[in-house]
Amino acid sequence: MILKTFAAALLLFMQLAPMQARAAERPDSMAVKIGQMLMIGFRGLSTAEAPGIVDDIRKRHIGGVVLFDYDVPAKSPVRNIGSPEQLSKLALELMDLSEIPMLIAIDQEGGKVNRLKSSKGFPPSVSAAHLGALDNPDSTTSAALVTAATLKKMHIPMNLAPVVDLNVNPNNPVIGKLGRSFSADPKIVIRNATLTANAWRQEGVIATLKHFPGHGSSSTDTHKDFTDVTSSWTQDELDPYRTMIAAGYDDAVMTAHVFNAKLDSRYPATLSKKVLDGLLRKKLGFKGVIVSDDMQMKAIADHYGLEEAIRLALDAGVDILLFGNNTSYDPDIAEKATKIIHKLVKNGTIDRTRIDRSYRRIMALKERYLYHCK
Repeated sequence: MILKTFAAALLLFMQLAPMQARAAERPDSMAVKIGQMLMIGFRGLSTAEAPGIVDDIRKRHIGGVVLFDYDVPAKSPVRNIGSPEQLSKLALELMDLSEIPMLIAIDQEGGKVNRLKSSKGFPPSVSAAHLGALDNPDSTTSAALVTAATLKKMHIPMNLAPVVDLNVNPNNPVIGKLGRSFSADPKIVIRNATLTANAWRQEGVIATLKHFPGHGSSSTDTHKDFTDVTSSWTQDELDPYRTMIAAGYDDAVMTAHVFNAKLDSRYPATLSKKVLDGLLRKKLGFKGVIVSDDMQMKAIADHYGLEEAIRLALDAGVDILLFGNNTSYDPDIAEKATKIIHKLVKNGTIDRTRIDRSYRRIMALKERYLYHCK
């Protein structure tokens, strides 16, 4: 009886052992920790078509991938998503490659920013602007549950949504004109974003509030150029983050590449320690994972070298560096980023404890969703 009890206790301990401990047992745990801080985009409808991402997962231990339906640099409708059957198989293939569960992510906002299109066999979706205009809890929750069910069926655990930018400038080319904002009214944004995030969380899908500290007032697109919101941004744009974080939201927040001299006179938000560590972490109290917007977008890539951008983002407090490979395409971007981070740690520019903090947050998020959510 004692042996049976001991065996059962040992089995339970093994089942509940944190992923942090398993990864730390690896001979080069720093490589694992750095890899977990990278989310990479790639080309291919299957892993057989994407040997580069296979190497990134197996050799560089990357913690996440981001999927797209359209290849912007190649101007091709063939990228990662062809049909529900194909996508589900791809996601499972990606998961099978990694010892640590993958954050497979997608921008499934609904409306125009919709990677899972009905033309390819996925359920139709509606925009945030449509839901905000209705401002009906049942409609918003229903739409969120459809999205969650679709993502779960496709084995995609992370949605890079909802957008909580205020629709301050309806002519904003990347927010307002695309119907990505619930409303210009912070209360409507808070209500609908909270309903959406809660519905996803209940269904085991990770939400990602974006774009901190507010992209809704911009008149230019950070995909294409430097974007300055100093004269148009207001404190109201922090209200969704402030309210939702105070209510316990601690999943993920995505940064904006916008420059806002009211908050930092030198760096755009993604690279700003004042904005991410000072405002988001310390003032607003956010304890979850900070994900950068795509580091290859021109607001960053055209103004900073790769090493400088990575160094500044890490120093600012970014936990996951996203390289979507869909503004420009670099098949070696994960290898380059990994080598840069290792170099920064080795020469003492980035302290090891800084990497450890991000790793713990990432693994806590994975523990919560990829192991314990039903």
